Amino acid sequence: MSRFQLLSDAQWSLIEGMLPRPTGRKGRPFSDARTMIEAIADRYWCGIAWRDLPEVFGPWQTVWTWHRRLAADGTWDRIHARLLAAADVLGAVDWAVSADSTIARAHQHATNVTRLTGAGSNYKNPLVEPPDHAVGRSRGGLSTKIHQLVDGRGLPLVIACTPGRAGDSPMLLPMLGQLRVERVGPGRPRVRPDALRADKAYSSRAIRAHLREHGIVAVIPEPADQQGHRKRRGSRGGRPPAFDADEYRGRNVIERRFCHLKQWRGLATRYDKLAITYRAAAVLHAVIAWAKHLSDTP
Repeated sequence: MSRFQLLSDAQWSLIEGMLPRPTGRKGRPFSDARTMIEAIADRYWCGIAWRDLPEVFGPWQTVWTWHRRLAADGTWDRIHARLLAAADVLGAVDWAVSADSTIARAHQHATNVTRLTGAGSNYKNPLVEPPDHAVGRSRGGLSTKIHQLVDGRGLPLVIACTPGRAGDSPMLLPMLGQLRVERVGPGRPRVRPDALRADKAYSSRAIRAHLREHGIVAVIPEPADQQGHRKRRGSRGGRPPAFDADEYRGRNVIERRFCHLKQWRGLATRYDKLAITYRAAAVLHAVIAWAKHLSDTP
């Protein structure tokens, strides 16, 4: 096996039943699912080319095919959703949610594909390849931005990828629309957090109005320009928005999550041409984090 074992037996047991299994047809031997997942994770951990995978994992083409198919059919998203539902049953989801994004520089191997100028990423359906492949030019060059909603412990709830030039604020409401934790028994899925922690980039009238309308406490500081504009209007500017500085300190969990995410060098730098395969690796990282959390929860 590789120089490390990523998944313990307890963590593997949580996801094993949701992965593809042999169908009983004659033909080539069915690849061992655990070996394939360890190989995919090893590739992103090391940030190497697929063809440089250690021989112990078998043909690199087989590993790539597994990753491409699991990304395209939404397997990792379904596993992520089931782990969230299992965590909700145990009360292991902290509903004080934090939002933010991080930039990943796109390697030249990820950028030699045709992109339609000005096209936006298809964040509404992450399983459809966006026309720009979620690669955009920002100050640092061609890059991709990973947006996340995490719970109060820093575990990912929603993951989306956009071009690096995309703003943070426009992505928040679509991501809140994707937040959905199914109930194992009867009852509607939970779609509303108790509170939303976010930095000044997410301070806008539309966002604050949406959170207020849905009963979500906004823990978002007001930028200096918005403060000045409100004060210049006098009584017409209204009262300053409520802000709990002590609660806001909990927002650092998402910064720590991005630090963990970028321990995988293949995520810290994007080498994948396709956005769906790159995002699938980020979802796999989230699945492993939730599996570890659940296996440690008594």
